[in-house]
Order: sequence, then structure tokens, then C-alpha cells
Amino acid sequence: MANVSHGRSDITSHPDVSEMRERYARMLGGRDVALVDGPVFLLGLYCAASPWILHYTASQPALVTHNLIMGIAIGLLALGFTRAPERMYGLSWAMCAMGIWMIIAPWVVGTSPDTGVVINNVVIGALALCLGLVCAASAAKRTPMT
Repeated sequence: MANVSHGRSDITSHPDVSEMRERYARMLGGRDVALVDGPVFLLGLYCAASPWILHYTASQPALVTHNLIMGIAIGLLALGFTRAPERMYGLSWAMCAMGIWMIIAPWVVGTSPDTGVVINNVVIGALALCLGLVCAASAAKRTPMT
């Protein structure tokens, strides 16, 4: 029987090792908050679906539309963070502003919201604010001061 198993060799002997390392570094692009993209997307998805999850579609129709639009916007930001991080992390401050707006929206957009709706929006807003601050801090750290 022929020996088809290949011995483990070191990649440093590969002829294209320098090109592979450059490509890997270019693909990562210094993304140190790549783990934030997924939670931001899930937060946007939950924000868009929360009126139906918490069943306040009939009592707060204005907040239903509001949360749907804000959830889609947060999800699109997350997709942008994933697709073009070098350009999109500058918009992390916009996500912070969206988080603050989500906290105060039940009283501005809604009509006498109940406790569940208020808590839902405050939690979504606080998470969006925290995740936006993480992204903003990372973007500020990577931007060279001249």
C-alpha cells in the first residue's frame, strides 16, 4: 500500500509565504473589533422584530414603525462594519446617537408607553450606545494623530 499521508511541514518553506502573509494582513485590515459586528447585527435584528416579540403592535403603532426602521438601520451599519470596516467605523458615533435616541424614543414617538416597551427600548439603546462606543474607541485608536 502506498503512503499517502503527508508529513507536517513548516509553512515557512512555502514559496509564496510572504505574499500569503501580506494578503492575510490586508484582509484583516487591523480589525480589532471584528467580534462587535455580529452582536450589532443581532441587536438591529432584535430591534426590528421587538414590536412583534413583545406584542405592542396594536398599542404603539408609531413605535412599531420606529423600531422597525431603527433596527434595519442598525443592521445595515453592522453589515457596513463587516464589509468596509476602514470606511464605516467612522460612523460608529452615529450608532451611539442612535442608541441615545432609542432610549428617549418611547416618550417622544410613543403615546404613554407601558413599562415593557420602555425597558425594551432602554436596553436596546444602552446596548447600541455601548457597542458604538467600543467601535468608536477602536476607530480613534487606529487613527493616527498628526
